[in-house]
Amino acid sequence: MTGSRYFHLAGRAATTIWWCMLVLTLILLHGPARGWAADEAGETGSRSFPQMGGPNQVESQIAKDSEGKKPFLEEVILQPWLDWKKDLADAYGLLFEIDYTSLFLSATESFQNDTTGSGMARFFGSLELLGRGPENTGAFIWKIEHRHQYDAPPPSGFALGELGYVGLQEPPFSNEGFRTTNFYWRQRWLNGRIGMYAGLLDSTDYVDVYALASPWLHFMNFAFSTGSATIALPNDAALGVGIGGMLTNHVYVLGSLVDTNSDPTDPFDNLDTFWNDHEFFTSFEIGVTTAQERMYLDNYHVTFWHKDKQQAAGVDNGWGVVFSLSRFFNENWMPFLRGGYTDEAGSLLEKSLSAGLGYQPVPGGDLIGFGFNWGEPNEDTFGSGLDDQYAAEVFYRFQAAERLAFTGDVQWLKDPALNPDESSIWMFNLRARLVL
Repeated sequence: MTGSRYFHLAGRAATTIWWCMLVLTLILLHGPARGWAADEAGETGSRSFPQMGGPNQVESQIAKDSEGKKPFLEEVILQPWLDWKKDLADAYGLLFEIDYTSLFLSATESFQNDTTGSGMARFFGSLELLGRGPENTGAFIWKIEHRHQYDAPPPSGFALGELGYVGLQEPPFSNEGFRTTNFYWRQRWLNGRIGMYAGLLDSTDYVDVYALASPWLHFMNFAFSTGSATIALPNDAALGVGIGGMLTNHVYVLGSLVDTNSDPTDPFDNLDTFWNDHEFFTSFEIGVTTAQERMYLDNYHVTFWHKDKQQAAGVDNGWGVVFSLSRFFNENWMPFLRGGYTDEAGSLLEKSLSAGLGYQPVPGGDLIGFGFNWGEPNEDTFGSGLDDQYAAEVFYRFQAAERLAFTGDVQWLKDPALNPDESSIWMFNLRARLVL
């Protein structure tokens, strides 16, 4: 390792440590404040979990799946299984879930294939090993998946490869086979006022999150998810650290540093790329919320990020900024406005603006979402002279049973930048998720 590389790594590490010290100092100066926000319900069995992550983070996902639902059909067949899991959580601090999601996409126009499909099985959970309860605890977090396509190309490559749309449809649904998405330690200090993740992380769990960001539960077009398609995100299972805390009862900060060259199918190779390549993704977010327990329901934040040049991949370094405004009114309505700008870095879009609305008539019941996006393709990634794109999406998630949901989705893609022969493409999609 050259001296310059040592200095580079030391500088990045020092920056991360400085962020951590700043968070700790400000929290101590401001006195008591509650910790990271819980999911909408805040409860899993009899256990409460304040989170700094979004709806995709393991503990948030388990809590969301365990909250009271208002399904079309009441079912009791799984109750012995759920009671046994609750006993494990109460006795040993062990929480886990197994789910399977099936996805089908179709389009009115394409280069070759009009349809595609994919499935994903996941086994994820947490085990509290230090302390018990929502505060001052340390837990091991894991998520193991099998991603497989029903047809080629898989949904993750369908929009770019078949539609010429600069964007992604359900990016997690690929054909990678077995992979490790999460493998990390989660720690809380000072009665939950500070939280940290360290290990193999998924940046979409804690960067620019809001309540409608999950590709398993919400929008299918990535323009309505993390970064509004302007952030050059690292892959899952990125080795690194994220840390943050509540400065006051309403203001929070969050920073991260992770490897950009991760490979979830060979996760322990990430140790080599982290220490030898020194190509990192860093982020810093400051936000405001109405209350700690409503962190990603009522949330206004700005996120700054930077990505190092990836030598082997031939991707330039770059930076960007994104913002998000969302508020949950009357426990039914959630309007949102989100957008971002990036300078190089190999992102999909250089500029993007998304607006929309989520509506849930009954808490725990069906969910309706609408979004509209304007996007300018990143000329550093795709070349200059491309037209701006527009997308509109409507989805309806039908809660068929406590642990079974179906989502119907319709999209209109206007002026796909890499397909100038088509001015308009319609998509009709379906997603089903079963969780145990």
